[in-house]
Amino acid sequence: MPETPNPLLPAADSQHLSPASLPEDRQLVLRVMPMPADANGNGDIFGGWIMAQVDLAGAVLPARIAKGRIATVAVNQFIFKQAVSVGDLLSFYAKVERIGTTSITVHVEVYAERNPANLQVVKVTEANLTYVAIDMQGQPRPIPKG
Repeated sequence: MPETPNPLLPAADSQHLSPASLPEDRQLVLRVMPMPADANGNGDIFGGWIMAQVDLAGAVLPARIAKGRIATVAVNQFIFKQAVSVGDLLSFYAKVERIGTTSITVHVEVYAERNPANLQVVKVTEANLTYVAIDMQGQPRPIPKG
């Protein structure tokens, strides 16, 4: 009997998530479903809403590493690959790219699960963001070692 393919992992199209395309060195840091209030008149989710979610997701790992307050200091790159629609389930995966003296740079990839009757998983956005560890006065502070 032939093996049934996993609908969460269609491998026929490079825009779809295949078992080999989701790196094991990334962590799932956020999962959210956009609602109608997050959409424009065409039914597409506002880019600014997605950017805000990426900023939240990107901050998860740096907050753990910095062991205290952090602030977003740069959006180094932001690429919208496909439109996001109401009802897409978005999964945000993050990987720390660099840890400096006071800053941490993170790469975030966003995948959408859409069309539950014929499930597709597609990468919709990716971004690089830099966060800085700050003290109670909002001034940069060193990242703790270890």
